[in-house]
Amino acid sequence: MYVKKSLVAATLSAIILSACGGSSSEALIKAPVINNSFTFSATEMITNLTNEVIVAGYLSLSTKANDYHLATLTLFNSPTAESLAAAQQAWRDVRTPWEQGEAHIFGPVDALSIDPHLDTWPLNTSDLQALLASQSGFTAEQIKLFNDDVQGFHTMEFLLFGDGLTDNEKTIDEMTPLEREYLVATAEVFNEYAQSLADAWTVSYDPSDSNSPAYKELLLTANNNLYASELGVIEELIQGMIGIIDEVGNGKIAEPFGTSLSTTDTSLVESQYSWNSLADFADNIQGVQNIFRGEFINGANKQGIIDFIAAADSELASRMNSQINDALTAIKAIKGEHNLPFRQAINDADARLRIQSAIESLSLVQTSFERDVLPLLTQWHAN
Repeated sequence: MYVKKSLVAATLSAIILSACGGSSSEALIKAPVINNSFTFSATEMITNLTNEVIVAGYLSLSTKANDYHLATLTLFNSPTAESLAAAQQAWRDVRTPWEQGEAHIFGPVDALSIDPHLDTWPLNTSDLQALLASQSGFTAEQIKLFNDDVQGFHTMEFLLFGDGLTDNEKTIDEMTPLEREYLVATAEVFNEYAQSLADAWTVSYDPSDSNSPAYKELLLTANNNLYASELGVIEELIQGMIGIIDEVGNGKIAEPFGTSLSTTDTSLVESQYSWNSLADFADNIQGVQNIFRGEFINGANKQGIIDFIAAADSELASRMNSQINDALTAIKAIKGEHNLPFRQAINDADARLRIQSAIESLSLVQTSFERDVLPLLTQWHAN
């Protein structure tokens, strides 16, 4: 069973040792020649990544979550084909900053258990349908008391798009008034969690302690109980990227893909009801690129992890930039000329070749981070 994974930070020495281990992609990568030590002033990079990428992403999530909640209210009050289509698009829109944010899924999103509240997979369709069959109404207060596997993104996805088996085009006639009520209540809870996440990063990271600083301040002024120095911040950022690359390549894609056509498992495909899986995967790696390059949507080109790497080895920085681009391109190519959703692509012989290419591209990026980038942390001398 595929479940959301959380990255547990290891000690730096353990990371370096594991990074030197074997990998199916290791033979494809030439180890860079690097200096024994290098200098890089990280304050500008950390400031940019914190404010212009991470915080900007969570503010976007909060804004789009509110827009989505309003769209579900319109659907509830005026159930038409147009209002359903608008709510479906609003779901896709709020999905984007969330999936990109999985490249830095640390801090409040983990400490406040917001990740499982918003994005537990798989959805418990049996319990969801039992609730719809046994209750006469739903409120946000009730939804909060339910298990995580009957609320959040995928509950709302199922209600909006249907089961996804043959299409992702649920009609308004197929949506019951009780489903719309459950949807609105879940969207309200979702909106509250998204706002809490934005507040934790920008106002106070501990909702039970009004004197706690915004979480962003812990990254910006590293010398605290969580980040003893800027080295800890950079390690957190790099580990976040490694975590989502591993999850996409070895979990979200590889597990339903199986080892052959006879071992595929469409039940493991995340976002299968909306057929949004490939967009999810691409957004996950786009999030990696955001941190790597120091850029957010329509944002200025400022410092990112690529600059930290380039201070030690410009060839490695350039190579990794190309590898991330190649991984994104490979994921987007999976759909092919027939625009196959991922749940169908895993059972198509030609598409499976493209999927394998994407898996290999992601493995290459992951190996580069683990084997070539993590060791730079022990070699870096801050100015």
